[in-house]
Amino acid sequence: MTVTPRSSFTGPLVAAMLAVGLVAVGVAQAPPPAGTPQQNPPQTQAKPPAQPQTQKPRIERVDPRAQVPMDPARARRLFVPTDPTYQSVGTNYQAAIDARTKTEARYPELCKGIIDFQKVTYRSRIGDLDIPAYLFQPITKRGAKGHAAMVWVHGGVHGNWGISMFPFVKEAVARGYVIIAPDYRGSTGYGEAHHLAIDYGGYEVDDTISAVDYLGTLSHVDPDRIGIMGWSHGGYITLLSVFRDQHPFKAGAAIVPVTNLLYRLSRKGPGYQWDFSTQKRIQGLPFEKPALYIERSPLYHVDKLKVPLLVHVATNDTDVNYDEDQMIVDALRSRKPDLAETKTYIDPAPWGNSVGHAFSRRVDLNTLERVDSPEQIDSWNRTWVFFEWWLRPYEDRSKPPATK
Repeated sequence: MTVTPRSSFTGPLVAAMLAVGLVAVGVAQAPPPAGTPQQNPPQTQAKPPAQPQTQKPRIERVDPRAQVPMDPARARRLFVPTDPTYQSVGTNYQAAIDARTKTEARYPELCKGIIDFQKVTYRSRIGDLDIPAYLFQPITKRGAKGHAAMVWVHGGVHGNWGISMFPFVKEAVARGYVIIAPDYRGSTGYGEAHHLAIDYGGYEVDDTISAVDYLGTLSHVDPDRIGIMGWSHGGYITLLSVFRDQHPFKAGAAIVPVTNLLYRLSRKGPGYQWDFSTQKRIQGLPFEKPALYIERSPLYHVDKLKVPLLVHVATNDTDVNYDEDQMIVDALRSRKPDLAETKTYIDPAPWGNSVGHAFSRRVDLNTLERVDSPEQIDSWNRTWVFFEWWLRPYEDRSKPPATK
């Protein structure tokens, strides 16, 4: 078979293209024929000088809300500073010291013959503060690792351990627990520096967890049987503690806990917001520092839970309102049903100014005896059963296990 050369197909086309090119080149480069009159090159028309552009006047945008007359009284009511200088303005620190000292003086007599009571201090893991704490132990100690222990955490944005929980402490010690109750940074009754060191959801959690370091100096405490329990702000610290990636607790209980600062501060208003925005390590409101407030809100860390957790809330709580606590209950029930035990008490018998907030802390401050309601009895029964299951306070592990 005869193969036709590639050039036989492309030759005519290339020739045509070259011809066009040559014509174009000829027009551009060939001299004009003889006798052809010379034509002057076309004259380029001069452009008129550029006219200076007139600067358009800048129109300032005015926020229409700035035109609304301000109500000075309302502005004052809504004002929330961020300067730590204004944290706890007007606090009488000496009066708080005197009140705490007076209350504390009741413990030796109350504990006589039934509880080994001591006031102790330990260094916070942060390294900047010594933390005072109340230590309650059985008078007769078991041997090494013989006792389970718990860290009990008080509430109040600024509060202290006080004495109102004494009947429950007495019950815990009778069951074999060692109880330590820290007055973490921000607690009242220890002077201005300790008070103003408040760090809600921050270093206060480290202060509380550091109580376990002190328990570690007690040979009769079993480090594998340590729990944590708190109320209100103390329940909040409990949640943040057990939601950490690493912590020393076997189980925890949070009763009427604060759970969501983003929501809570908007609900409670400027007076409450002031206590947060003026803290040294916050200095702002949620809309200014959303990441920080999310970091310090237990609701957003539920998925980190790895140990059993008990949560009790009340529908008539006017401090930590049920619409706030319902969030953590729903989150735990849906995402941690294998670890979380929750109970919602429907309008329990009230106690104090916050109605249901102290429903399980009903105590006569004169006699320091329980003032029981059905809900208080039920809550504490559930609490004792929960911790007895997980911490086994009745076991004396200083002794070899009994053989069958």
